[in-house]
Amino acid sequence: MEVVGYIASVLIGISLGLIGGGGSILTVPVLVYLFGVEPVLATAYSLFIVGATSLVGAFPKYKVGLVNIKTAIVFGIPAIAAVYATRAFIVPAIPHDIFRVGNFHFTKSLLLMLLFAILMVFASVSMIREKKNTNGNGNTGEVKFNYPLILLEGTVVGVLTGLVGAGGGFLIIPALVLFSKLPMKQAVGTSLLIIAAKSLIGFTGDLHHHILDWKLLITVTVLAIAGIFIGSSLSNKIDGNRLKKWFGWFVLVMGIYIIVKELFLR
Repeated sequence: MEVVGYIASVLIGISLGLIGGGGSILTVPVLVYLFGVEPVLATAYSLFIVGATSLVGAFPKYKVGLVNIKTAIVFGIPAIAAVYATRAFIVPAIPHDIFRVGNFHFTKSLLLMLLFAILMVFASVSMIREKKNTNGNGNTGEVKFNYPLILLEGTVVGVLTGLVGAGGGFLIIPALVLFSKLPMKQAVGTSLLIIAAKSLIGFTGDLHHHILDWKLLITVTVLAIAGIFIGSSLSNKIDGNRLKKWFGWFVLVMGIYIIVKELFLR
């Protein structure tokens, strides 16, 4: 299963390179079901993997002007604070045994896996739905911020990221378009930088709570980063929009499978 896990790690990166997002949503299932990592620890590992791969993905977009640093800072501050607080204080405070009804034992690991599966379902809907194409490769004038909504959205995204270890790009990108008035292409690039910062800084909140398998963590991260370069080289040959829709259906099936497995097949 580890060999399959390593192949899946490359595929996560390829999907990020091809469609610009969504691949990180598979990181936790790969870690849990293929590498046998305990779910709570898998969400911590996922933060590092998602953060590192997003940072690599953000660099070429920054070079061509598709990353708005000011927006990343404004949106990133509440998200970073929320994800760090969630990993350092909220996740460790959740009891291992939450409740028991008859033979059904609702644990902390089950809670996080169900939250993750629900997030997968929402992410899949975002990928499957047709989006209107928004043009724009750079700045289109002064960026105006809706600070209250950015603060709220950043905090919500940070808490979700902290709980389940996913990047949350499907939440961040619409928020940047709506609340910061960024062009779509610039919103995608900016979201990668935000995801990288909040995920990597949030990961530091776990350093005192877990003994980490750095060999596994670095290996999966390097393979995912290699996958990004492969996916980017293939992106000019493959219809990314069509692939994104099919990938969305795959994520939906995976999310439903995790819910069924965790609730009924334990």
